Amino acid sequence: LPAGLSQWFPALEVLDVSGTGLAELGAELLALPRLHTLLAKNNRLGGPGSLPKGLGQAPVGRSLRVLNLSGNRFAEVPPALLGLRGLQSLSLGGNRLHGIPPEIQELRSLEFLYLGGNFITSIPPELANLPSLSYLVLCDNKIQSIPPQLAQLHSLRSLSLHNNLLTYLPREILNLVHLEELSLRGNPLVVRFVRDLTYNPPSLQELAGRTVKTRNVPYAPSDLPENLVRYLSLASNCPNPKCGGVYFDSCVRQIKFVDFCGKYRLPLMHYLCSPECSSPCSSASQSSTSQSESDSEDEASVAARRMQKVLLG
Repeated sequence: LPAGLSQWFPALEVLDVSGTGLAELGAELLALPRLHTLLAKNNRLGGPGSLPKGLGQAPVGRSLRVLNLSGNRFAEVPPALLGLRGLQSLSLGGNRLHGIPPEIQELRSLEFLYLGGNFITSIPPELANLPSLSYLVLCDNKIQSIPPQLAQLHSLRSLSLHNNLLTYLPREILNLVHLEELSLRGNPLVVRFVRDLTYNPPSLQELAGRTVKTRNVPYAPSDLPENLVRYLSLASNCPNPKCGGVYFDSCVRQIKFVDFCGKYRLPLMHYLCSPECSSPCSSASQSSTSQSESDSEDEASVAARRMQKVLLG
C-alpha cells in the first residue's frame, strides 16, 4: 500500500486493491479509522508479514466489517484476523487452507464465511459458536464429515457443501429449521452410500444397564453408586420401532434414508442397539417397502420439509 495513505484519505471507507500483485498489506492500513470494507482478492498475500502487526487492536481493526482475501496464498487462517471482533463478512476462498482454527469462534459478529476452494478436511465444532452466522460456504474442499454441533447455528440460511467427500449427514442437520439452501452436489452421498457395521459386543455393565432400562427395574439414587446412576441416565433409545431397546456405548452405526422436501432421499447417520436389530431403512432398495419405515420417517420428514430449497443437481 502507498505510504501516507491514511493522511491522504483519512475518511476512506472502502478500499479495493484486488488483482494488484500485492504480497503484503503495510502498516498504513492500521490508521484508517473509518475503513469498513477491504477487498484484496487475487494477490500474492500469504507469506510472513502479509498482514500488518496489531491489526486487531488498531483503529481499522475496530471499524472493519467486510474483508475479502480470496484467491491468495494463505496456508492457514491468519491469527491476526481472529482479533477482528466486529467483522461480519470474511472470504478466504481459493487459498491453500488445510484447516479451520477453533479460534474462529472469536469472530462473534460474523454473518458470512466463505472458505470454498481450499484443502480443508474437517470442520471444528467451535464453528457452531457463531451466533449470527447466516451463510457458510465450504464447497470444493476435502471435508469427509459434518460435526453434529453445526445444528446449533440457528441463524444459518445457506450451507454450501458441494464437491467434498461427504458420505452421510448427521441427523441433527434437520434441526436447522431456518435453512433455505443446502448444496450437496458432487459428494459421494449423492451417488453411493456407506454402512459401517463394525460392532463391539456390549460390556457386562451395558448388558445390565439395558436390562434395568428395558424392564423398568425400579431404583433410587441411594441404591446405586453415583457413577452407575449417571451411567443409567445416558441410555439412548434404539430408533427401530420394532425393537424398543436401549444402548449406552455399544451400538451399530448405519445410514438411514430420509425424505427431504418430498423429492430427495438423504442419507442421515443413525444408531442401532445391535446388528440383529434390523434397520428399517438400511438400503436404497428398501426405501419405500415397509410400513415401519414410513412410520419411523414421519417426524424426520416433517422437519426436513421445513427447508425450502435443496441443490443436489
